Parts: sequence; structure tokens; C-alpha cells
Amino acid sequence: MLPILEPQKGRILLSEPSLNDDYFNRSVVLLAEKTEQGSMGFILNKPIDYHVHELVSGFPEFEARVFWGGPVNNNALFFIHAIPELIGSNFEIGGGIHYGGDFDKLKQLIPAAMINPEQIRFFAGYSGWDAGQLDAEMQEDSWMVFERPAELLRKAPLQLWGELLRSTNSEKAIWANYPDNPNLN
Repeated sequence: MLPILEPQKGRILLSEPSLNDDYFNRSVVLLAEKTEQGSMGFILNKPIDYHVHELVSGFPEFEARVFWGGPVNNNALFFIHAIPELIGSNFEIGGGIHYGGDFDKLKQLIPAAMINPEQIRFFAGYSGWDAGQLDAEMQEDSWMVFERPAELLRKAPLQLWGELLRSTNSEKAIWANYPDNPNLN
């Protein structure tokens, strides 16, 4: 059984199997910020059918898929990465993962093969909670909280929710094998 952790910057929110929410069902969220004013994060396991160069005009061809980051501001592009020495950073989320940076520098370094897709992840939108909202969802048992594994950005995103749920070794782990839509079974 996992220790009960509080949500904080740099930790992972795993949606409970019983969470019936169109946006967050079977979601793995990296919590990028948590303050008294609210919280912000990115859904790590919901890729969309586009690469970044297909969505951003003038962006060099780059085999980095874009992920659906959440329902807030989903017409804007956000990114996290592990290369602050190359493109800077708005702030460190934790464990060497950084939020934002110099987008123009990023576009220059990609054609020079100085950055690979495993070092960066792009998101359409983000997940946001107003003051007290995430704490209320925690009281409702909507989320489990995990320490962020260092290799998280390199893991297969579509298996991530089930993999983390199985790692709990709890009675909930059985839900990791349950189909997302049993009617398609």
C-alpha cells in the first residue's frame, strides 16, 4: 500500500478508477504548481493525433506528439522539458523537469539535432484548479498522489495510468485491466 501523500508541485495525480469525468477519466497529471491561489498541471497520458510541427506554423519538423494537457486554455501550446541548459526555463517543476523556456531557441536547436522528443513534451491546454478546488477533490477521493518517477516522460503514455494503478498493490489495482469502454469488449 502506498503512503498517503498530499498534492504538491512535482507530484503526480492519478485519477481514481471511479472518477467519472469526461476530462480526467484515467488521467495521470503532473502537478506543475500548487499554491493557495490554485493549482496547475498537465495530463501526461493523453496524446492527440498531431505532432507539434503540424500545429505551430514555422515550427521545424519534429517527431514530438502533442498531448491534451487539460481543459483550460486548450487552444494554446505549453511545454515541459529536461533541457534547461539549452532553452532556459520559466521554473523547475521538480526532479529536473522544467516548465516553459525560450521557444525561439527551441525552434533553432531542433534542426541541429540538439534536442530529441524524449526530452520535451508539448501540451494543448492545461489542467487548472481554483483555490481550494483540488483539496476538495482530494477529500472526495478523486485522486491518488504519487511521487514523480524520474523516467516518467519516457514511459509509454497510454499504459501509464494502469501501470501506476497496479503499482499501488491495493484492491484498486484490478481496475487497471478493466477496459476503458466495456461495451467495445
